[in-house]
Amino acid sequence: MQSYLHRSEERGHVKAGWLDTYHSFSFGSWYNPDYMGVSVLRVINDDTIAAHNGFGTHPHDNMEILTCVLKGTISHKDTMGNQTQISAGEWQLMSAGTGIQHSEINQGDEAVHMLQIWIHPNVRNAEPNYQQIQCDPQQQPNQWHLIVGSQNAPMVIRQDAEVKAAYLTEGHQLGAHATHTLNYVHVISGQVMIGEQLVGAGDALLFAEDAQVQALQDTQMIWFDLPQA
Repeated sequence: MQSYLHRSEERGHVKAGWLDTYHSFSFGSWYNPDYMGVSVLRVINDDTIAAHNGFGTHPHDNMEILTCVLKGTISHKDTMGNQTQISAGEWQLMSAGTGIQHSEINQGDEAVHMLQIWIHPNVRNAEPNYQQIQCDPQQQPNQWHLIVGSQNAPMVIRQDAEVKAAYLTEGHQLGAHATHTLNYVHVISGQVMIGEQLVGAGDALLFAEDAQVQALQDTQMIWFDLPQA
């Protein structure tokens, strides 16, 4: 397959009171039939949540929900009995399975910036579980950091997929080779060349071949190694 570049400006943008969010794929009130996900990756929401606001208690089932906090701290509470804080540089994985309810509230005085990522599981109606780790790629730049995988990973996901993160400083490069089938690299901030494609903040590139990722600026990014849909 040839590579496909998903530009930042093609994302949905919804600003509703306390929430300012960009949707890479159709979500909520924003729908585009051309953007329904990639392989098992269904949602990447780039959320900014105003101070003293957030998502009240709501349900999920049969979805792997990964949260990456980029700035601030979000307070999490769920029906599994977890009541935690997730701060910048931390990641949370909820395997919703048969069903959970949870809330995510910004109790601080400044906005929280975070990514919410949904991945379809390959096992349905499993027992829900909760995982959380600290991994800030800026503390160890210029390498991939495995965040979730199907086994032998810091957090284990119910899918034959991996998620890795990196902070690549200007002039450095990293290789990207899909061990499953597909590469989908989402740039959070900065600018990189992937092969011959220029990929900037909010952009994402889907490709199947091996490629080198070279930073034109200091760049934070997430690499999804996905199975063929």
